[in-house]
Parts: sequence; structure tokens; C-alpha cells
Amino acid sequence: MSKLRLKISMSLDGFVAGPNQSVNDPLGVGGMELHQWVFGLRAWRAAHGMEGGEENESSAIIEEGIANIGATIMGRNMFGGHPGPWSKDDPWTGWWGKNPPFQHPVFVLTSHARKPLTLEGGNLFTFVTDGIESALAQAKRAAGNKDITLAGGAKAASQYLKAGLVDEMEIHLVPILLGSGERLFDGVGPDLHGLTLIRTVATPKVVHLKFAALPATQTTP
Repeated sequence: MSKLRLKISMSLDGFVAGPNQSVNDPLGVGGMELHQWVFGLRAWRAAHGMEGGEENESSAIIEEGIANIGATIMGRNMFGGHPGPWSKDDPWTGWWGKNPPFQHPVFVLTSHARKPLTLEGGNLFTFVTDGIESALAQAKRAAGNKDITLAGGAKAASQYLKAGLVDEMEIHLVPILLGSGERLFDGVGPDLHGLTLIRTVATPKVVHLKFAALPATQTTP
């Protein structure tokens, strides 16, 4: 059975994006610092069609995160563009150019209907207006026996967390303070719906915290 896997970078004070997000600054002020730990890794660069890169303690985390993925779910803000209805004259096609790094179907949560968008490399973007359960059901059909990545942003991730639909969560905790912006856990509540911390990998640049929904008879080591 396919799993819904959330992976996201977060600051020490709980933000996954900085303040004042815009088309020109999609991660907000300081938000790009959340991802500096990954940009130089060989595994990340290869997935984005780039050569070279380094290997360190985070490499295996990235390789695991991109393995066995058959579909992605993301919010409207992560896909980008502007709020409100889609432009008919110059429709937004995402931040990634003609050949995005997903290489599989992507389901975008939005309040505004839009025809599916097909780009190079097997990237098919479907715009879902009837809620998170519908997006998940469509993603599961598209993924088959593979898993589904819940890519963010904060609003999309928190909706799935509140609904108890996340099977695995990998938080990349970055030792910076953003002060304001978008928090991951706003409104989630006092529990994580059965998600248990099963692994911690600490590096100088980031700490990887993996949570999973364990069977009732299974306990952590």
C-alpha cells in the first residue's frame, strides 16, 4: 500500500517559509536559508539534472526521500504564481521551467479550476479543487504501488496532518531563526495522529527527524 510522505525543511522557531512571500521571493525573506544544506548534495543535484556535488551524512536521507515516489501533492503557493484565479493570457507553469524535477504526476491543491498542465519529463500537473482527500485519492491511483510525496507548503501540510493522513514525516530542522513567516504546525493540535519519532540524524548544518505511523503492536527501539 502506498504511503503519504511529508518532507520539509523547518527553522528552529518552526517556520517553513519566511515573511513577505512573493513571485520574486517565493520562500519569503530568509526562507532560502532553510535549504542551503541540500543544494550542494550530489543526490539532490542529480535529481535536478545537475552534475557534481558532495556526499555527507545527509546524502542517504535525500536518496531515501526520492526513492519509490510515484506522485506528488503540493499546495497552490508551492506551485506558485499569484493568489486568485489563474491568468488566461499568461498562465503560470511553476518555478521549474519546461522540465520540472518531479518526473511523475503532481496534484496541486487550489480553489481555482484549471485544465491539467503537461510539461516535459512525464510531469503532469492536475489542479484539484475538491479538497485534500480527493487529491490523495487521485495521487494514489497515479502512484500505483509507489509512495506519494507531500511537498508543502505549510498550509497543505498542516491540512493533511490535522486529518491524520500522513504516514511518514521527515523534518529537516535547520539551525536558523526566521522570526516570522509560515509555521508548519499552526492549528495542528496537541498530537501527531500516531506519528512516532523513529530516527534522528544530526549534522552540523541540519538535523533530520523522521516520524512514522507504526502498527499498534510495534514499538520503537
